Amino acid sequence: MTKEILILPGDGIGQEVTSSAKEILDFLIVEHGLDFKVTEMEAGGTAYDKFGSPLPENVLDKAKQSDAVLFGAVGGPKWDNLDWDNRPEHALLSLRKELELFANLRPAFLFNELASASPIKDHIIKNLDILIVRELTGGIYFGEPRAIVEDKSPSYAFNTMIYNENEIKRIAKVAFESAQKRNGKLCSVEKANVLEVSKFWRAIVSDMAKDYPDVELSHQLADNTAMQLVLNPNQYDVIVSSNLFGDILSDIAATLSGSIGMLPSASLNSSAQGMYEPCHGSAPDIAGMDIANPLAMIASLAMALRYSLDQKDLAIKIDNAIKEFIAQGYRTKDISTDEEYVKTSEVASILIGILKNG
Repeated sequence: MTKEILILPGDGIGQEVTSSAKEILDFLIVEHGLDFKVTEMEAGGTAYDKFGSPLPENVLDKAKQSDAVLFGAVGGPKWDNLDWDNRPEHALLSLRKELELFANLRPAFLFNELASASPIKDHIIKNLDILIVRELTGGIYFGEPRAIVEDKSPSYAFNTMIYNENEIKRIAKVAFESAQKRNGKLCSVEKANVLEVSKFWRAIVSDMAKDYPDVELSHQLADNTAMQLVLNPNQYDVIVSSNLFGDILSDIAATLSGSIGMLPSASLNSSAQGMYEPCHGSAPDIAGMDIANPLAMIASLAMALRYSLDQKDLAIKIDNAIKEFIAQGYRTKDISTDEEYVKTSEVASILIGILKNG
């Protein structure tokens, strides 16, 4: 069956990095005769400017019909004063909710050749390879009721952190199964010392551990995990956490590699439909300068091939090509230690050359 791929470049450097990923994808389609149908549409601020909505209905409909969505980045100061429903970020959260993308997989890894780019000392950061599994459609970001109350004195605001049993079980299942495929260690992170929802989370994950005797389960408080990620990140294999804590921890982990421009992510639903995006933002300050690092977007394409497009072998080829790119000394501006660097528009052609040479 034909696989449907939707590309949403978005705003800022999202336009540039998705162009690089599409160049790789187009090469693979021709080289391997893949039965893929690729469509490119607008989302985010660029969509608002053209159509009056950051996520037009036809774009959402197309996303629902697609096996994989490649998403660049959205946002920028140009749209900061818009109402929330028209903000570029609304497109991203709406896609996550409408596609029921509850499982966010964010690997944090280091190419040892780039250890000097990390803010952490070489002997601590060397061989970093962590997977953070973040619950993406529940918790305090989506909990109801929520409001800003301004007709009272003093005025106040509130949000609701809520998880039901099924939401916790489905994200924990993804995390346990991910640990089984890696090194068999899972750390569940919450704040069970102060939050009832975290006590509930810990109890459910602990009970599920009986079904995964080959996985070593530990529990850790979120603030301690944040500290430990800096002090001793290699103690972790897979981390699972709620939407709020997972957001914070995955951003901390992303900085360990020296550049957030290196790290991909996948957001999946129960049908293996997924949205794939780099961990970085739209970086409007460097947009259009041909200096953005597209490797995270290209690695996100590899994750799409692995999880949603039934092309695991090609995913491995892309991952290996990126490793060879680094090993051969190629550097984009964000990871370069001198004045010479590879431009955004040059990266894909170099990688294609590596792929052709096996």
